Amino acid sequence: MSELDQLSINALRFLAVDAVQKANSGHPGAPLGDAPITYLLFHKYMRHNPKHAKWTNRDRFVLSNGHASAMLYSVLHLCGYEVSIADLEQFRQYGSNTPGHPEYGDTDGVEVTTGPLGQGLAQAVGMAIAEKHLAAIYNKPGYDLVDHYTYGICGDGDLMEGISHEAASLAGTLGLGKLIFLYDDNLISLDGPTDLSFTENVEKRFEGYHWHVQKVADGNDLDAISKAIEAAKAVTDKPSIIAVRTVIGYGSPKAGTNKVHGEAMGAVDVAATKEKLGWPSDKFFYVPEEAQKNWHSVIENGAKYEAEWNDLFAAYKKEYPELAEQFDRTHAGKLKEGWEKSLPSWKADSKPVATRNAGNLVMNAFAKEVPELLGGAADLTSSTKTILKDTGNFHVDPTGRNIWFGVREFAMCAAVNGMAVHGGIIPYGSTFFTFSDYCKPALRLAAIMKAHSIFVYTHDSIALGEDGPTHQPIEHLMALRALPQMTDFRPADANETAATWRLALERKSPSFFALSRQDLPILDPEKLNIYEGVSHGAYIVEQGGESPDLLIVATGAEVWLAIKSAEALKAAGITARVVSMPSWKLFEEQSTEYKASIFHDHLPKLAIEAGATLGWWKYVGRHGDVIGLDRFGASAPGPIAMEKLGFSVDNVVARAKSLVESVPKGEAALAGK
Repeated sequence: MSELDQLSINALRFLAVDAVQKANSGHPGAPLGDAPITYLLFHKYMRHNPKHAKWTNRDRFVLSNGHASAMLYSVLHLCGYEVSIADLEQFRQYGSNTPGHPEYGDTDGVEVTTGPLGQGLAQAVGMAIAEKHLAAIYNKPGYDLVDHYTYGICGDGDLMEGISHEAASLAGTLGLGKLIFLYDDNLISLDGPTDLSFTENVEKRFEGYHWHVQKVADGNDLDAISKAIEAAKAVTDKPSIIAVRTVIGYGSPKAGTNKVHGEAMGAVDVAATKEKLGWPSDKFFYVPEEAQKNWHSVIENGAKYEAEWNDLFAAYKKEYPELAEQFDRTHAGKLKEGWEKSLPSWKADSKPVATRNAGNLVMNAFAKEVPELLGGAADLTSSTKTILKDTGNFHVDPTGRNIWFGVREFAMCAAVNGMAVHGGIIPYGSTFFTFSDYCKPALRLAAIMKAHSIFVYTHDSIALGEDGPTHQPIEHLMALRALPQMTDFRPADANETAATWRLALERKSPSFFALSRQDLPILDPEKLNIYEGVSHGAYIVEQGGESPDLLIVATGAEVWLAIKSAEALKAAGITARVVSMPSWKLFEEQSTEYKASIFHDHLPKLAIEAGATLGWWKYVGRHGDVIGLDRFGASAPGPIAMEKLGFSVDNVVARAKSLVESVPKGEAALAGK
């Protein structure tokens, strides 16, 4: 290692240490140990342009052990990204662009939100999937338009998490040769030595996953790490992991112990560490001029890389104008003009169809007009109906748009997030709605990042039937509705399904579908402006005359129960207005006036949804009623399970009558408030 290399590495180390110390909060141990790896990646191997962080063909970097964020912010500053010393001084402070863990969209140069361990690795797998697919679509002889690596650093905690097993297995199966991870093998976790809880042979495990595996004995040996990275790049048919033996808290009095993992070192230990590594102990956020100049060589190189690529793309445009236009459009996140005209419509007298089946018909109708759509299911394609016909199998040919994720729900959804933030594609993943529990942490990151990730969940209620309580979602709708920045879609028929798919593509933020297994009748598109109604989140599907006696609101399949019950009530002399509410999120975005036009204050309100009642009282008010489920389901044919658990016309009619009769006339105006 040259003196300049050492100086540059120590500048990185101590910017991170000073940031943690000033905040009196953070993780100094990993930056001290991982700085040499990070230096090599950002300074020597990665093709990136600090002055244009979103350059399309840049190499991506994922810090899966996101608690080492002070190191990431420090290296971004040193390379010339829009991260200043003042930003580093505000590490972990309110409103700063240097939060406690890397946040996508907050900090220039941060590719993805990480912190919940293991998810960074899985999202990196998604990025590598995106790169491989886009390269297969766009690259032509002499034009390697898409040609970049996804690099990452992970730690012991990442590899303990179950998602790392799912993601690594998938990456090996797919042969993602442009994915290279460096494993911070420091033998320490938060509670102490890793041999307390983590004694597996990581190298053999990854060999079993069909990864290219190497070991480096000394995390400060730049030559050995460089040779390992070069060897990894030479293997094109397997992802690579390099286990680098590092020392957590390198150079500090507590080096090699868990005491330097997750808290500021203290002024005395910071001074001792600086002294040991030859750094001035009386200087803070200090970068020697020679080190800064060395780091800033990345700026010149990055500009050159991008300029060369721009010239390549200019020539590509002339030879492949249609592909170039598609490349520009999809990477800008724009849909093809007029694509929505490909969406199908069903007449009211059409044969009933399950919304999962309608979803398949909708997806395949617009697939040619939205070539950026890519995804698959967690070994449930035949049940979720999410196959894109005649578009190929990614496993056989990476131009294919169907991915078999296997029974790996969590990794699937995290990979979808990685694909989404990579850019150039709109990804989706699907499984049964009850298994969204397995996906929840990835859904949360999708929402935090506002990633354009789409999650298709089917078998949306107890109506799925015989599989019983373990497979019948109850609390899932409410749990996911509680996620900020996540859009919920539970359509009532095929036409609402088409409308929700259109909105999911147009909104450019995360959404999920809850689709039915059972066939459902068709709403009349000639009487109802269904897309307009769905885009408002809730709309009236049956007026119930000028002065209805009550309002019945429902979602999904239960809209049809509400309509049938309104007919039965009419025969009993009670008129009901029926509202379909396919999206709470969209409804909450509407004006106060629109909300009032749907939920009239003077009407008593009854909600029907085959799920948890929690949350509905906001809409029905203290004088309202909710027919839902605050218990688990039952194994039985779907129609019987629904009837036995209260989802029948007789029960709705009885509850509606009771509601109308029980609301005091003088207090009726309070209903819904």
